[in-house]
Amino acid sequence: MALSGLDIYKLLPKTNCKKCGSPTCLAFAMKLAMKKAVLDECPDVSAESKKALEESSRPPIALIKFGSGDNIVEIGGETVLFRHEKTFYHQTAIAITIDDTLGDAALLDRINAIEKLSFERVGQHIAIDMIALVNKSSSGEKFLDALDKILLNSKKPLILASPDPKTIEAGLKKCPGRRPLIYAADPGNLSQMSAAAKAYKIPLALVGNGLKPFPTLEELDKLSQEASGLGIEEIVLAPGPKNLHESLNDLTQIRRLSLKRNYRPFGFPVIMFIKNTDKYQTVIDSCTFIAKYAGIIVLDSIEEDVLLPIITMRQNIYTDPQKPVTVEPKLYKFGSPDQTSPIMVTTNFSLTFYTVSPEIEASGHPAYLLVTDSEGMSVLTAWAAEKFTPEIIADTMKKTELESIVSHKKIIIPGYVAVLSGKLEDVSGWQVLVGPKEASGIPKYLKEIWK
Repeated sequence: MALSGLDIYKLLPKTNCKKCGSPTCLAFAMKLAMKKAVLDECPDVSAESKKALEESSRPPIALIKFGSGDNIVEIGGETVLFRHEKTFYHQTAIAITIDDTLGDAALLDRINAIEKLSFERVGQHIAIDMIALVNKSSSGEKFLDALDKILLNSKKPLILASPDPKTIEAGLKKCPGRRPLIYAADPGNLSQMSAAAKAYKIPLALVGNGLKPFPTLEELDKLSQEASGLGIEEIVLAPGPKNLHESLNDLTQIRRLSLKRNYRPFGFPVIMFIKNTDKYQTVIDSCTFIAKYAGIIVLDSIEEDVLLPIITMRQNIYTDPQKPVTVEPKLYKFGSPDQTSPIMVTTNFSLTFYTVSPEIEASGHPAYLLVTDSEGMSVLTAWAAEKFTPEIIADTMKKTELESIVSHKKIIIPGYVAVLSGKLEDVSGWQVLVGPKEASGIPKYLKEIWK
């Protein structure tokens, strides 16, 4: 049961030393109760008090990690129902299945296809996060052979999906240090699966009543409590394959109970396997679970037209709404520009950059694009906030040494901020040309007006 602020205060040193950053121990206790601080911020708390406070200071949704080295996936750890309340921090991991029934050639082809799946969107390179090896054959030998091939050809974090504890344990022996997720424990195999998870110190997924196709939240609740009683701390919940409406309801109830009621048996991230044969429904289900509130989604499809909208949705949801996506402020080249090529200027808001740059490329005219640091604001917004001023543009021009790059002294500003032209000429000493208002006008401008 979570402790109140006053209960926590009774266990603190009560010295009001301010070392934690709060003015008093009572203020710090209230922050702990509201999950706005962590106990480690208090350097003087006693070992006894720390042990008593561990339950209260733990995040309402545990943070679970998979993988090793440079290939670590983190899920959970969220503190809000809606990202506009704060933000979401640990994006939904996307895993692709590999069935152990595949022949050697087909299995290698699928591994290579998963490894090559990569997308670039607004300057970010996005790849598939995990591989889920599924024991579809019910054969331990085939499962382990497939695992060997995956380990040789991929470093992605793994989900080992088999109901057989012996198969799982044999698989874990093959991948020490890789920290896979075991999928999954049910009431029939919980003891053996828990023993394997504890021995290898890895997370364990729980699927409720394995004898029924649709485990209820009550069954999942009971299993979570039993797993915790066996000493399992890293848990992933699997509500099971229901229709979209019922699954959405389950995920929402789990999230609300963990955050609003601090209900510990549901204070863990969720994994959802998506088994639709219709690719449009696969996209709908995946995007729904990304928004509310899956920690991992596992897909069978490796088609790019299925994965791209899912990845785009995830990127949008897990972009901090209070922190715009930006590109690096610097001078960009398009084509093979020389000393006579035009220089255009814009802000470092990624949407602006990726709207302007394709139009410059489409013009076929070699050109430079000078990007200033506007703290991620668009042109008009940055101008209104005084983040895109003649002084800032001139300073960026000086830092990039434009005078040594081109033989002319002409710079093109966006048409919407034509008002900057006079002042910019004064502070920079360059001739300022007013470009088109819309990015779509850039090709025509460079072909017909630039001289």
